[in-house]
Amino acid sequence: QVQLVESGGGLVQAGGSLRLSCAASGRAFSSYAMAWFRQAPGKEREFVARITWSTGNTIYADSVKGRFTISGDNAKNTVYLQMNSLNPEDTAAYYCAARLLPWGMSSPASMVSYNYWGQGTQVTVSS
Repeated sequence: QVQLVESGGGLVQAGGSLRLSCAASGRAFSSYAMAWFRQAPGKEREFVARITWSTGNTIYADSVKGRFTISGDNAKNTVYLQMNSLNPEDTAAYYCAARLLPWGMSSPASMVSYNYWGQGTQVTVSS
């Protein structure tokens, strides 16, 4: 069984920064890509950022582009999300996800493209 465990969430003032971490534990596995999604109260879960390990390619949602950076260590199955210039609209539970296989026709921004999910870490940005 593979588990993804997020950490690093918390309360921060607008304009501040946070760094989220997500580590995989359990049986050894090799992910093809990892991603971050978020879900604000009363809203659907939305894509934030993704990294593909083989190429190092990253993509971001328009709402976080230029402010958030996804990075990680493939060998450790660990992914990070550096969040800068936070604003109240970034308040949400943040979830990491892992995909096992190459993308093919799958969309990196779609939840169904990922095989494993963490339980989430709360980020609250005060104005």
